[in-house]
Amino acid sequence: MNEISKIIKKTRTDKNITLKSLSEKTDLSISFLSQVERGVSSLTITSLKKIADVLDVSLKDLVSYEENTNFVHKKDNHVILRLLNDYSAHQIVSGKFEGRKLEGIILRVAPGRDMDPSVHPGEEIHYVIQGTPVFYIDEKQYVLEVGEIIHFPSTLKHKIKNIGTDDVIILSVLTPPIF
Repeated sequence: MNEISKIIKKTRTDKNITLKSLSEKTDLSISFLSQVERGVSSLTITSLKKIADVLDVSLKDLVSYEENTNFVHKKDNHVILRLLNDYSAHQIVSGKFEGRKLEGIILRVAPGRDMDPSVHPGEEIHYVIQGTPVFYIDEKQYVLEVGEIIHFPSTLKHKIKNIGTDDVIILSVLTPPIF
């Protein structure tokens, strides 16, 4: 999280954007944005996307990780983003190379927690590895079990909630790439 905080602050100051202006354009408070830039507050992917849009950069520009030129992710060398302190994590499983069309993420959500609703261009496919997630897509609920898959256009309002007692672990592949 500290690396993302530093990149956000540097990008904002390089573009001569004040915290007040960033706050007004993202609907996020100045105090919250200040805490994010100091690395003392975490943020959701939705908030990170709002910041990226105002800074006129992609999400992947705000996340620092090595290009994967050998195309293999070894188990001891994974990039894990914890944007929401303790109840969700995004493990990037995609390579980082020019022209990539897919984003692969292993998503982990703690019991009883849910992700912020999202709407964006593209599509998503999710394979449940562990737990019992509920996908809310355009107000319809889809309860999935281990081994089940859901595929939908990301242009529909969607979110995921963990209704079980164990972490939900999902392999997600989406377009366009976000990191």
